[in-house]
Amino acid sequence: MGKKITWGIGLLLLAGLGWYLFLKPYDYLITFKTKAIPGTINQTLKKWNATIPESTFLGQESLTDFTYEQNHNDSLVTYQWHIDRVNDSLSKVKVYVTEPQNSFYNKLVVPFTKNTFVRRSEETILEAMNILADHLEAFKVAIVGEAEQPAAFCVCIALQGSQQSKAGGMMRNYSYLTGVVAQNKLVPKGHPFVEITDWQMEKDSITYNFCNPIIEKDSLPPLQELFYKKIPARKAVKALYNGNYITSDRAWYHLLEYAEKKGITLERKPFEIFNNNPNMGDPELTWEAEVYMPVK
Repeated sequence: MGKKITWGIGLLLLAGLGWYLFLKPYDYLITFKTKAIPGTINQTLKKWNATIPESTFLGQESLTDFTYEQNHNDSLVTYQWHIDRVNDSLSKVKVYVTEPQNSFYNKLVVPFTKNTFVRRSEETILEAMNILADHLEAFKVAIVGEAEQPAAFCVCIALQGSQQSKAGGMMRNYSYLTGVVAQNKLVPKGHPFVEITDWQMEKDSITYNFCNPIIEKDSLPPLQELFYKKIPARKAVKALYNGNYITSDRAWYHLLEYAEKKGITLERKPFEIFNNNPNMGDPELTWEAEVYMPVK
């Protein structure tokens, strides 16, 4: 009986060792917690990785699961990110790190020593943590709750691109849009806004209208490249965003989370009203955007 138990334990240990060395899908696991929601983590890390010359985005299954590959001195390392929501104010991030060409060796030495692979992995993730922490200090989102997305009559230009390029599209066309309004003696009525008409969350791509609200009148001059649009009021959920308008989409993810908790089904077509002119030089945290997402 004792020999059978010994053999059984030995087989289990051997099977465990075999799984660890040959079947375990990663070489090293790093975890950390952050006071950010998955959408913010996802977008911040994508923006950070885009600044790294030897980093390649390999794809994502969802906001909470995405993978990057980095080339470190001709050694390819994959970082598979997984995010778990712990509670309303905390997320747990797991990073599964693998160096395919040295995977067997790494698994042998990682439990006993910090080799170059481990040190480099920890330095990379620490940099990501610092980038994320700095970003969380740069903006605020406050959920207002259910509200009415305001009606508007406006003159617009249609644009498309990545979420991160939205503010760039606005800046490139702001003077043009306001100039056309002035030249045609159209009367402004309120702050400029963006109406998202299509959001491909998996691809971080958007199609949107950048608009200036104006007073509607019977006779309107024809426009080139621009168009008039009448937007009806809609039932929506609302948030207030403070920070650089480049990252105002952080409020979109907060609204989606809020609606999910409240059992509200939304159309993923955010509507943002920009209450400040960034060219005035005010501190970014004083910039305010009203962000709506319509109820389906």
